[in-house]
Amino acid sequence: MTTIVWFRQDFRLEDNPALTAAATKGGIVPVFIYAPYEEGEWSYGGASKWWLHHSLENLAEEFLERGLQLIIRQGDTLKTLQSLIKETGATAVYWNRRYEPAILERDTHIKSYLKDAEIDVQSFNANLLYEPWTVHNKQKKPFQVFTPFWKHLLTLPAPAEPLHVPKMQKSSQRVESENLESLALLPTIHWDKGISTHWKPGAKHAKEVLMGFNKAAVLVYSEERNRPDHPGVSHLSPYLHFGEISPRMIWHAALQKHSFIDVEPYLRQLGWREFAHHLLYHFPKTPNSPLRVDFKKFPWMKNSAALKAWQKGKTGYPIVDAGMRQLWTTGWMHNRVRMVVGSFLVKDLLINWIEGARWFWDTLLDADLANNTLGWQWVAGCGADAAPYFRIFNPITQGEKFDPEGEYVRQWVPELAALPNEWIQKPWEAPSEVLRAAGVTLGREYPHPIVDHKTARTKALEAFQEVRGS
Repeated sequence: MTTIVWFRQDFRLEDNPALTAAATKGGIVPVFIYAPYEEGEWSYGGASKWWLHHSLENLAEEFLERGLQLIIRQGDTLKTLQSLIKETGATAVYWNRRYEPAILERDTHIKSYLKDAEIDVQSFNANLLYEPWTVHNKQKKPFQVFTPFWKHLLTLPAPAEPLHVPKMQKSSQRVESENLESLALLPTIHWDKGISTHWKPGAKHAKEVLMGFNKAAVLVYSEERNRPDHPGVSHLSPYLHFGEISPRMIWHAALQKHSFIDVEPYLRQLGWREFAHHLLYHFPKTPNSPLRVDFKKFPWMKNSAALKAWQKGKTGYPIVDAGMRQLWTTGWMHNRVRMVVGSFLVKDLLINWIEGARWFWDTLLDADLANNTLGWQWVAGCGADAAPYFRIFNPITQGEKFDPEGEYVRQWVPELAALPNEWIQKPWEAPSEVLRAAGVTLGREYPHPIVDHKTARTKALEAFQEVRGS
């Protein structure tokens, strides 16, 4: 018996339920099908394509080490699977589930069609701790607040132990594969140089990162996670998104070395990831529409100049600009800073959160539809468990609190590097002699603030109050 194992965002051999199940049946044909148009507006962004290329490259190498070939195809998924079934004589197609609305609809259609053709079709949970339809409140409805959601998860049976890499037998049929380069995933300009120096995609590297984090950093996560100037977070989000590591692997690796109470702050972040997918599954329209319908009336501003300044890290607020430049250079941004730059876009500039979600989608290596949607709706105040409308991050005090020595700003906004700590988060307030000594002329080396935060805050509160009143 030959089984096609259809890989999507589960690019690993360990703890891969579809692969493990297929390996017990006989020969396997591992396949990746590139069909971005089937995913609609939220297909791969530019940064994600870079990671996808290298992730597939690493997965192919892992299969090659075991005498198998990863088959790469592109085009209509159902037609491609039908073609592969004919070429290989496969009697089964297995895959691990995804939960994005467009993908769910497509996968349901494919499963139904292949079953009608008497193909054994099975799908598995590989990338969540718990399936979204198995988690609900006492009223049998989906949770919309994180804390009770997390408390409920902790009452459920513990996540299953990760599966070992199975012994695999290759199919007797030889199948042609397209060249990875034919997918044209790598950028045509060299903006990815900074990304290449910061990241190494692949399941092997994911485990190395996890092991390094678990040695000690996980124990001080609750204190360090808000400091963008410190290496206090795991940097596993891109690996998780592409399935090079599973949440079960992270969960059990942490608990192998430490007690639950010591690592609960970090494991809670896996809970937030679960919550995001839970919401996306139950509220599939939220990537493009606020969960709180009253926010459809919010008076968003259209300001292309301000949006561009935000995207390029030229707002005149150092912590905001540092974050946006880190994003553009490395394809990643510290989570605390994501909240700060998000708040600045939607509450200081009154620009629709969807514009921010789209920019993050194109520039983040870990661009994940569930997490991206939850994060932006949270900071905008229009989603589940959203930040209160009156919570407007002050970019100055946020910088002073979480980057007190200015190290993060100095790294990503080097034109301000010579400013003393006292002024680095608010250079426009620095005395002229301090600016001259630091070689900074506002409006030349570094821009003036594009908006006054105090004035913008008042304007935002009036707009949010209007929406609440209506």
